[in-house]
Amino acid sequence: MNTDRKALWAVRQSALPTVVRSCPDCPGTRHRASGKIRVNASGKMLDVWLLLSCATCDRTSKVPVHERARVSTLEPARLVAYETNDPSAVRELVTSASLAAKNRYRLDWTGTWVLETRVPLYALDDPSPLPVRVRFELPAPVRVERLLQLGLGLSRAEVRRLVADGRIRLPFAPDAKAHRDFDLTIHGPGSVDAAKHAKPLAVPDAEHTGPARIGLPPAPGREFPHRAAAARG
Repeated sequence: MNTDRKALWAVRQSALPTVVRSCPDCPGTRHRASGKIRVNASGKMLDVWLLLSCATCDRTSKVPVHERARVSTLEPARLVAYETNDPSAVRELVTSASLAAKNRYRLDWTGTWVLETRVPLYALDDPSPLPVRVRFELPAPVRVERLLQLGLGLSRAEVRRLVADGRIRLPFAPDAKAHRDFDLTIHGPGSVDAAKHAKPLAVPDAEHTGPARIGLPPAPGREFPHRAAAARG
């Protein structure tokens, strides 16, 4: 029995989210990041805008980030990042839920992430539990059962059955959406009772590789291979 196995699943960025808001020049509502940030300084005050491009007519529009802010209130490194269109600064602004709420637009995360799974090879009939850490490279709100479907190669019904049977232990409901790191545990055959009576996992500030049919009798020698699964929304 292998008691040291652990797995890492990573939600990797494949694209930046689309900004959904009305365009003043056309009927389009979808905007993409232009990759640029505009800084306008006047004495000790400055304005900072994130620049977007309409996907329909290519019109450039501005999203206020800082308005009439004192230069002294910004860290020098952050100001330089704004002035040089640093990609990490652009990414931070485009994915910011607070900036979206402040400016009353919606972020569409469809097609922005892929799930990369790194699972050590092991037989599916191994009764020892498998701890899995799920890490988020971007704050995309992803339904937990969707992650389980992609990571395990199971249908939604199979995932829900395993959760209900205690074979998969989660810190929240499978239909909840997560966008921050969390842990889950997969239990092998014969450990259902132990899983049901175990203490719940502690999860830090959660909001709420390869296919393996955990809930079915395993084929002889069947193991997890390495896998990267693409998200479909």
